[in-house]
Parts: sequence; structure tokens; C-alpha cells
Amino acid sequence: MKNIPILMSATLLLSSLAVYAEDDVLIKQTFKKYAVKGTMIVSSHDGSQQYVYNKKRSEQEFLPASTFKLLNTLIGLKEGVISENTVFTWDGKDRGWNMWNKDQTLQSALAYSCVWCYQQIAQKVGNSKYLYHFDKVNYGNKKTGPNVQRFWLDGNLRVTAWQQIDLLKKIYDEKLPYPKKDIKTLKRIMVVEKSPNYTLYGKTGWANNAIQQVGWFVGFVETKTGPWFFAMNIEMNDIKQASVRKAITKEVLLSKKIL
Repeated sequence: MKNIPILMSATLLLSSLAVYAEDDVLIKQTFKKYAVKGTMIVSSHDGSQQYVYNKKRSEQEFLPASTFKLLNTLIGLKEGVISENTVFTWDGKDRGWNMWNKDQTLQSALAYSCVWCYQQIAQKVGNSKYLYHFDKVNYGNKKTGPNVQRFWLDGNLRVTAWQQIDLLKKIYDEKLPYPKKDIKTLKRIMVVEKSPNYTLYGKTGWANNAIQQVGWFVGFVETKTGPWFFAMNIEMNDIKQASVRKAITKEVLLSKKIL
């Protein structure tokens, strides 16, 4: 009988940990502060520490939008349609944003999420090659769609937040079926922010032409104590919500004492 309180305490502790892991209170409060619906995963390198908000949504498939540019860069490099020194020549057509209305390097194309640049890559790679790479990497639902230049924006490709985390860890560890020099190139152009204590790598995305619009921010943080990985998405129906993706992510990472 003396063991009953101990067993009860252990049961309660495990129960509370399970709730914490599946619906992190701090992340929930941050999403509430910005009045958006979404999900977020923060994971240590080995997965022994994980913070998850909205577990159900974290397992839902969504269009990857421009977060697909991470894998698309590696595919383009592997297929030889681009190199780290590639310059995308602007055709003079107004693309609706000044940062897109000029020639782009591979780094600026990723940083500014230049759609027309990556559509050039997609046209050269071709549908069958994408299906081959998706199968090789086990990416998302491994589907493209009727338009090879738009399948990540409004086609059939879908990915979960957990699958984003999986890809990010493989990028960090350089354990993908691509030359290490290409993966290092990708990581170099993924840098969003540097400080004496950390380096933040990431990519945003917005599927704004889909019925179910979604905004993403995925990436990882290199710190003095090791890397952390994150993937978040929100219901995003207005460009005014764009800054919310990074704002929520940075607040969460700061509150977890990762940044």
C-alpha cells in the first residue's frame, strides 16, 4: 500500500508530460497572442527533447509552397540545371514585387523566394525526374500534379510538419543522396540570421493560390550546445500575416532558451 502514492505520482507525471509534449502551453500562448491558427514542432537533434503545439495539425498534409525550394535546390544542382554560381536572367516582365524584377543569384532566389527562378528549374528538371527524387528521398506524399512549374504551390504535393523536420535533419547531417558540396551550398544560402551565439537557417512559404491557404517557416538553429529544428505553419489568408511566421518562431525559440 505504501507504493500506491508513488505509483499515482508517477502516473500523473507521465500524463502531464504527454499533454505537455502534444500541446505545449508556451507555444499555444504565443499562437494565441498573434491570433492565428497553426502548429509548431521544435526538436533537438536526437529528438529526445520535443515541443509540439497542435499535434493533430502537425500530422496533417499541406502544400509545401516555397519551403519546397530547399529540396528543389538540391534536385536542380544534382540534375545539373543550376550551379552555385548560376545567375537567373530577368526577362523584363513585372513579377509584382521589386525584388523579383531583376537578375537573381541562387542565394537571392532562395532568400527572396523567387517563384520564376524556381519555375525555370522545374521546367528543366521535368516531372519524371521529380517523381524519381521524391521516391529516393521519401519526400511528402511523393506527388506532383498537372503543372510541373506549380505543383508545390497549388498542385498535388503535400507534406506534414513532421516530414519537414525529417528533411531538415537530413540536410543538417548531410545525409541525403546528393553531393555534400551541394548540401553545403544549400545550407550556406539558407542562413537567415547570425549572432555570436547562434546561426538561424530557414525558409518561409505561402500557398496563397490554394483552397486551403497555408504559411510556413521551417529551419534549424545552430547553437553552442547543439542544433535545434523547427517547423511551423499557420492558416494564412493575407500577406499582412507574413511576418507572423518568423515572429512566432523567434519568440518560441527565445522562450525555450534556444536563441
